[in-house]
Amino acid sequence: MGADQVEVLFIGGRSGVGKSTVAAEVCAKLEAAGIAHVLLEGDFLGQVFPTPAGDPDRSRIVLDNLAALWRNFAALGYRRLVYTNTVSVLYADELARALDAPVKIVRVLLTASDKVANARLAARELGSGLDVHIARSARAATRLDRDTPASVLRIETDGRMVGNIAADVIAATDWVAS
Repeated sequence: MGADQVEVLFIGGRSGVGKSTVAAEVCAKLEAAGIAHVLLEGDFLGQVFPTPAGDPDRSRIVLDNLAALWRNFAALGYRRLVYTNTVSVLYADELARALDAPVKIVRVLLTASDKVANARLAARELGSGLDVHIARSARAATRLDRDTPASVLRIETDGRMVGNIAADVIAATDWVAS
């Protein structure tokens, strides 16, 4: 990796697939291996209300926030980013451009059945929004299945231990020597 090159692992998937849980385990494994990295939950970069004028899908504020945060991390010497967001695998090139550096991209799409994703959402969503989250997750699954390029690594999460899923995700990168 060149001195200014950035490596980004984009982890995408429907709500309830386990993106945050898997990313946390990926980071724990990277930390145990002594691999410097940053974890960013992309969903948090655009959680604002009201929606900014002229940015109805919040893409501009997400890109601006990612760029600002990455400048800070890069100034501290970080060159690896684990980034989670439902559709990050569809917009990885655009997100990578916000980092203002040469970027090596790895895209991983986590998948889960409706039954498993819905059960995970039911365990997580304790407020009134469960039905909304289930419907949104189903729409995202359909879109991701349809629009994700065949070159993106798909990893099934149903019935699997998070450590094993994280190991498969890390194997998609060359960050840890075998």
